[in-house]
Amino acid sequence: MKSLPSALRQGLIRCDECGALAQRGAASRPCPVCGSSLHARIPNSLQRTLAFLLCGYALYVPANIYPIMTVTQFGVGETHTILGGILTLIEGDMLPIAILVFIASILVPLLKLIGLSLLWLCVFYRWQVNARRWTLMYRIIAFVGRWSMLDIFMISILISLVDLGGVAQVLAGPAATAFASVVVITLFAAKNFDPRLIWDNQKI
Repeated sequence: MKSLPSALRQGLIRCDECGALAQRGAASRPCPVCGSSLHARIPNSLQRTLAFLLCGYALYVPANIYPIMTVTQFGVGETHTILGGILTLIEGDMLPIAILVFIASILVPLLKLIGLSLLWLCVFYRWQVNARRWTLMYRIIAFVGRWSMLDIFMISILISLVDLGGVAQVLAGPAATAFASVVVITLFAAKNFDPRLIWDNQKI
């Protein structure tokens, strides 16, 4: 199938906020529709994405090795890591919930980091790929990212519900902060990556 020339090659710039098209010569002026700054491509997209990815990888380790919550019953505290919580769910015959937590807490963040890394490498090394499929992969990563806060959401509910003074209490652990940071940072990484760079490198 013959590919059509990109909007940039036709002298057009697409506003990142509202999607309006403007002439390339208008790049120094704000978008005529929403007033946002116009850029042919997101400025310093690769540098920003790389910085967020490195932070994400650095925080992914403590998010999985440190306790994500501490359950205190009658003054005795018991810490749980993400993986330890999954094993506890399996031992309690709650396999579907354990699978859900495993996918949302371990698998999805890791796949997002790997997927964004592959996209970054694809643009940086100018790989000749199927741009449609790689753009689809980017869109899936960007869509899934907003649903990755399941663990933090569950802990927030537990903390608010299980607060019986000295009898029972649930407290968020240091891994909760690291995990939430990984989710937010991967969102920023996806937001700063410009998928149009994939198309720019293809030899049409």
